[in-house]
Amino acid sequence: MTIAAVPSPGSAARRARECTPAPIRLADAGPPVLALGGYFKNAVCVTRADEAFLSQPVGDLDNPESCRALDETVDHLLRTLQVEPALVAHDLHPDFHSTRFAAAFAARRGLPAIAVQHHHAHVAAVAAEHRLRSPLLGLALDGVGLGSDGGIWGGELLRVEAGVAERVAHVRELRLPGGDHAAREPWRMAASALFEMGCLSEIERRFAARGGAILTQMLSRGLNSPPTSSVGRWFDAAAGLLGVREVCSYEGEAAILLQGLAEAHGPAAERQGGYRIGADGTLDLLPLLAYLVAQEDAGYGAAVFHSTLASALAAWVRAASDRTGVRSIALGGGCFVNRILAANLRQRLEAAGLAVFEARQVPPGDGGLALGQAAVALARARVRATG
Repeated sequence: MTIAAVPSPGSAARRARECTPAPIRLADAGPPVLALGGYFKNAVCVTRADEAFLSQPVGDLDNPESCRALDETVDHLLRTLQVEPALVAHDLHPDFHSTRFAAAFAARRGLPAIAVQHHHAHVAAVAAEHRLRSPLLGLALDGVGLGSDGGIWGGELLRVEAGVAERVAHVRELRLPGGDHAAREPWRMAASALFEMGCLSEIERRFAARGGAILTQMLSRGLNSPPTSSVGRWFDAAAGLLGVREVCSYEGEAAILLQGLAEAHGPAAERQGGYRIGADGTLDLLPLLAYLVAQEDAGYGAAVFHSTLASALAAWVRAASDRTGVRSIALGGGCFVNRILAANLRQRLEAAGLAVFEARQVPPGDGGLALGQAAVALARARVRATG
């Protein structure tokens, strides 16, 4: 992943208010939609006929200024584009400011409020900018997002058609010891992986100074350790096992450093037997992490992690394509900011004869969620209109 300069919430708010974005042409015209995006890297989308307008970044909705910026951005876009929304779309998570804003906005105007699952929106955003008509397979890889079953998703294979997403398969779940703390402290994810391997003494040996014994007890008892299929957390686990970073100072730091080490090292052969695909379609990456436990060269380990992950994902997608008969693949989610992963996976999938689509006009991560939400709302409206 690359590091970009992060503007202050104030500057993001000014840009969002002052700029009118260039339109993204959609495959079909439909009723005007206001889509509110997610929590991180928030941006707003408004559609008008067969055009979608994605705002400049509002930012993370974790402070009052950014939340006010969201409100002002909505007002600015609707006034500038002279749009009165007929539909309002938002993330499935009920506690985001964007979701609460959407519910209140829709209620005041008597409009339908449409909840769109996070990873469905990632895939739909890619499909929208390429003007794809379903069905397609979506590979959505990111940090975390609320799943339609109430779980914590982030490594998903979805079959998408006519505004509906079916979860075809997911990456094996790891536990998040300490809940949200695990997303900021990769050593916790390393410990979680070691726990799955049955290496409890190794947790206490490696992470004694950070409370490894206590974490082992949490994992053993299932205390504050919800499961997640997040591929972002697998990146964290790899970084923790290789000693790349135990605690992050900003979002995604461990994955960014891991990519940097892999790029500096250069290509490495994948680890044979580094993954398993279960009878139920679950992709298990634990053999890869088990291989990294004893690696002393972090650069080599990072390179092997990337090459094996790309190979595993390609085999996983090919198996799902053969099973479903769907040959078009959309790649979405923040993990595809990673240049090594995206390029390696695309090459493997195209070599297998699959049509691969990636984010081009909008970010692959949460900055593009609103476009996907709007696209899903429009697809569902078309289904209702045609009976």
